Amino acid sequence: MNYDKNGALLGTCIPEISAPKTGKVRDVFDLGDSLLFVATDRISAFDCIMPNGIPGKGKVLTQVSLNWFSILTGLKNHLITADVTKYPAVLQKYAKDLDGRSMIVKKLKMLPVECIVRGYLTGSGYESYTKTGKVCGIQLREGYVNADKLDEPIFTPTTKEESGHDMAITFDELKKVIGDDLATALKEASISLYLQAADYARARGIIIADTKFEFGVDENGELVLADEVLTPDSSRFWPQESYAPGKNPPSLDKQFVRDYLDSIHFNHQPPAPELPPEIVAKTVEKYEGALAKLKA
Repeated sequence: MNYDKNGALLGTCIPEISAPKTGKVRDVFDLGDSLLFVATDRISAFDCIMPNGIPGKGKVLTQVSLNWFSILTGLKNHLITADVTKYPAVLQKYAKDLDGRSMIVKKLKMLPVECIVRGYLTGSGYESYTKTGKVCGIQLREGYVNADKLDEPIFTPTTKEESGHDMAITFDELKKVIGDDLATALKEASISLYLQAADYARARGIIIADTKFEFGVDENGELVLADEVLTPDSSRFWPQESYAPGKNPPSLDKQFVRDYLDSIHFNHQPPAPELPPEIVAKTVEKYEGALAKLKA
């Protein structure tokens, strides 16, 4: 296992198993009839992976996802177990590294789309609205200000690219890619899950401004919730007490890192700069704060 000088896990290696498929944050090992997901402490912003990690971040992401898997209803999810004592024997020597930051999940046929739900108008959505009155082709009423709560959540899917930026697509374009029925099922499931999560989080002092879901299809053709769910990496979390329409509230997610990178005029192209200790420490505080609130 590869840890940086601050104890952040940057990469995994299990020689007894073939090399993992490595994403921006997760390393995925093929166990034959299932997959081992390991959430490292890597952090990315603007599709660039930072050279140093956020200690404990992978554990926060995993624990947040597990919390949601236990709460959300109406759809199966891909979790088999996150109890390392129940992992295959070949993994037991790595139990200390895997504990708290890993899960064994079902193999699925993953759908080539990221299902973004926006409950509030902010970020690129607000920029698009100010220019066109639309977000991803969806016409919105006049009068919204930055960070306003939308009258109802909107579904704004994107492509899922292996490298580079995901591209926004309209719902009609999504239908052409995966078919009308599956596109409709994705939209309905995404909005239902978002509404459940938003109510739960709001009761604990967190506004979920937007989030992304990923889904797969199992051997029976049934839609299954997969990947990470409603984490500070995949969502925009705002503290309820500091929310006010018209300005961006302070975040409990990696927007803090994006804001720092913009403040030093990072050009959004690799190689990314190393994050200074104070930014790392503040990011740890934000992620752990989000977990504490959501599990309260």
